[in-house]
Amino acid sequence: MVTIRADEISNIIRERIEQYNREVKVLNTGTVLQVGDGIARIYGLDEVMAGELVEFEEGTIGIALNLESNNVGVVLMGDGLMIQEGSSVKATGRIAQIPVSEAFLGRVINALAKPIDGRGEISSSESRLIESPAPGIILRCFVYEPLQTGLIAIDSMIPIGRGQRELVIGDRQTGKTAVAIDTILNQQGQNVVCVYVAIGQKASSVAQVVTALQEMGAMEYTIVVAETADSPATLQYLAPYT
Repeated sequence: MVTIRADEISNIIRERIEQYNREVKVLNTGTVLQVGDGIARIYGLDEVMAGELVEFEEGTIGIALNLESNNVGVVLMGDGLMIQEGSSVKATGRIAQIPVSEAFLGRVINALAKPIDGRGEISSSESRLIESPAPGIILRCFVYEPLQTGLIAIDSMIPIGRGQRELVIGDRQTGKTAVAIDTILNQQGQNVVCVYVAIGQKASSVAQVVTALQEMGAMEYTIVVAETADSPATLQYLAPYT
């Protein structure tokens, strides 16, 4: 007959409790109070984080942005037409992030970094937060290398450095996009990665830009992020962050 001491029984019980705690996962869930205009009010989600992704019962993904004492404001990354009052919402535990990889070069993606050019999925093993803090001034390199736009009038009058911010502003149909496209085309062989973000434009206009870049061989070092005029407001808002 095998005898078990009291301390051994305690150890066995403690190990079983620890194993149970590891296996059991408590879901942070809530209930939809109201939904409309791309925004949902959620009751519950007590432990949700700002910027965390939440998933609705019918599959729509949202981002928790407004954390109040009795409800959580969530912006919808979709039309949300199937979301009903009283349906459940669960927190994912992940802050809004997108995959990053050199495989995105030459591709056209949306604000969620999903390919929309019909050329298949993009493999990526790393991700980065959509709202990442910018490096401090001390950590940044000096702006010491010029960036040529290829337009003589601009390059001769306005010195632009690689890494410098430069605003191109003007009324409609004044050539702002043409300046940006010419600048991208002029970076061929200059070891520069270009990102063209189209927000609220017509799909045909974006297609024309992509075709022009492909014909000139500029898509090899360019990424196009596109959210057209018919995209949800949330995705248009996320496009520049992406």
